[in-house]
This record gives sequence, structure tokens and C-alpha cells, in this order.
Amino acid sequence: MISPLAYIHPEAVIGKNVEIAPFVYIDKNVVIGDNNKIMPNASILYGSRIGNNNTLFPGAVIGAIPQDLKFRGEETTAEIGNNNTIRENVTINRGTAAKGKTIVGNNNLLMEGVHVAHDAIIGNGCIIGNATKMAGEIIIDDNAIISAAVLMHQFCRIGGYVMIQGGSRFSKDIPPYIIAGRDPLVYSGINIIGLRRRNFPNETIEKIHNAYRIIYQDGLNITDALVKVETEIETCPEIEYIINFIRSSERGIIK
Repeated sequence: MISPLAYIHPEAVIGKNVEIAPFVYIDKNVVIGDNNKIMPNASILYGSRIGNNNTLFPGAVIGAIPQDLKFRGEETTAEIGNNNTIRENVTINRGTAAKGKTIVGNNNLLMEGVHVAHDAIIGNGCIIGNATKMAGEIIIDDNAIISAAVLMHQFCRIGGYVMIQGGSRFSKDIPPYIIAGRDPLVYSGINIIGLRRRNFPNETIEKIHNAYRIIYQDGLNITDALVKVETEIETCPEIEYIINFIRSSERGIIK
């Protein structure tokens, strides 16, 4: 299962049933769990932590030092959970002193050429399209779908269950359950097809829809809009998530 043409540092920790192809490079201070498949020419560098049942395609680079001039060689990690597919030439940098780690959760698909910068946090069940680039300290909540060639400004947060148009760029937060599209990027309705595919009840979808009508279409400032959502829409976890997401946004949300 481990090619003699791979380089594995003697201090690296490798789990059970791990397939390591020729010309893979595994550095010291690396921990790899069970049942992973690592294809040729992948590099797993210092500080990488990889869970179970992941597939790394050729050319993936995990744990390279941050592309941040403030980095001074501090002890940080790049942490990948379980059941992820990391396609060709994906790069996932390790953290800086800001957070100490870059995190990719479970059950994600990162397509060819995706870049995950230092201290980013990607949740679970996300699909991230080819050549999408994430700046430092971005956060992506669970089950987001981000199309190809999207550029994310540092510190932005993307809510769960969103769909973001390919070729977009943005510097504000994108609240949950919506479609973000057009140029410049704006609110383009709720992700109703995605919500139905995830078996959201029609009653919940209607509440989400009504909340965003108030937020985006009633002409209110965001503070008054959120008060109106709280007053007029029966609460549920999804409505609470929307309200808390927007209220905690430091960059503001897209228009």
C-alpha cells in the first residue's frame, strides 16, 4: 500500500490501510489517519493533520507555510477531517499566530486548483469549484456550494446552504440559504432548489423566504429589518441562524 518511491519522514505517523503512491512527500510532524488514499506527487508538509477516508489527488499540497509576511515560523497546523475529496493541485496552507490552524471539516469536495489560505475554516458538506481562491481567515459554514473561480476577500464569512455564482468576487459576508449572483455580487433569491434537495420542510422554506423579503425588499435599514423579522416571523432554528449571522457580521452582508 506504500510505494517505495514515496518519501515518508520517520517521525510521521501513518494510520492503517493508507495507500501512498509513488513520489508522494510526507514531512515530519505529520499525522495521517486510516483508510486514506494519497495519489502521486502529493505533498503533505510539516504540521498537517489528516483524518480518515480522505482522497488526495496528484499535486495536492497540504500544510505549506502561509503566504503571509507576518508569519514567523510559529507552530501551527493544517487540519483536515474525514471523507474529503481533495482534487488535483489543491493547496491548503497552515495557520498563523492569528488562529493557529487552518481547518477543513468532513465530507467536502475541493475541486482542482482550489486554494485555502491560512487560518481559514471550512465546515462540512461543502462543494468548492475549480480554481476558487480563499484569502486568510475566511469562514465557510456547512453545506455551502461555491462555484468555480470565486475570489473571497480575507475575513469574509459564507453562510450555510448558499449557492455562489462562478467567477464572482466579494468582500462582504454572504448570509445563509441564499443564491448570490450577478456582477457585482448581490442577493439573487433564496436557494430554494438546494433547500428542497436537503429536505427542508416547505413551511421552513417559506419562513426563510419571508425573512429575506423583509431584509432585502422592504427598504429598511438592517437593524430595523432584523427587528421586523423577529416580530413578524415565527422563530425556528433557521430564522435564528439568519438573524445571528447578520447581527454578528463585522464586514456587513452583500446587498
